[in-house]
Amino acid sequence: MSDVVDRMLAAMNAHDIDAVLRCFAPDAVAVGPEMEAGNLDEIASYILQMWEGFPDLRLTLSERIGHGDALATELLATGTHRGPYLIADGQVLPPTGRFTTLRVSWFWHTAGDLVVSQRYYYDQLELYSQLGLRMPLTFDTTG
Repeated sequence: MSDVVDRMLAAMNAHDIDAVLRCFAPDAVAVGPEMEAGNLDEIASYILQMWEGFPDLRLTLSERIGHGDALATELLATGTHRGPYLIADGQVLPPTGRFTTLRVSWFWHTAGDLVVSQRYYYDQLELYSQLGLRMPLTFDTTG
């Protein structure tokens, strides 16, 4: 199981989409704040847009904990926002030129040495504040 993590991280850091997709089962799913991908084409589209937004994106593994076919990983993601980036509300953020450092968690379900599902989590507010965005605060005063 940890072999697929090593292969995935090497492929992600090399920005090699073919190698990334070889880590996934043909019917794999991936879920993150910006998307739900139900097939390899959708997973590739999400990863490619991430690399377009952060062309120097690099992931460093901090921790991995596994049990059976489930695995949790903690990573440090670093990169400079130099291209368009899809944010969680569906808008595309133009490049800010800002460098970001973000802790992320990936949860994996594997079968053999392939990923069948992957869930990505990160603190969106932490990322948005590093990109210079401000979250609008609204309060419901009706009830």
